[in-house]
Amino acid sequence: MSKGLAGIMKQAQMIQHKMAKLQEEAAQKTAEATAGGGAVTAVVSGKNEIKSLVIKPEAVDPNDVEMLQDLIVAAINEALKKVHAEMSEEMSRITGGMDIPGLF
Repeated sequence: MSKGLAGIMKQAQMIQHKMAKLQEEAAQKTAEATAGGGAVTAVVSGKNEIKSLVIKPEAVDPNDVEMLQDLIVAAINEALKKVHAEMSEEMSRITGGMDIPGLF
């Protein structure tokens, strides 16, 4: 194997190791977002799991359940966007800005 190819293989292995470590760390990362002026707060992990959901009592209106549902969806989606952006930024540092589809 040529030195150039060996160097590329070694670099690929290092990137693979760093990516595996990042994926392990993703479970520990969280992001929080609110909707409705703080009426609903969602916390999600880097593994796309909802860790907590807080709904203030004043957000609960039996005559407007749809609004509460929309607030919950908005808070969760915003928290997911935040954690994905953080993970993508870290992945970009590992890969040197190379876009590898499907990682985060």
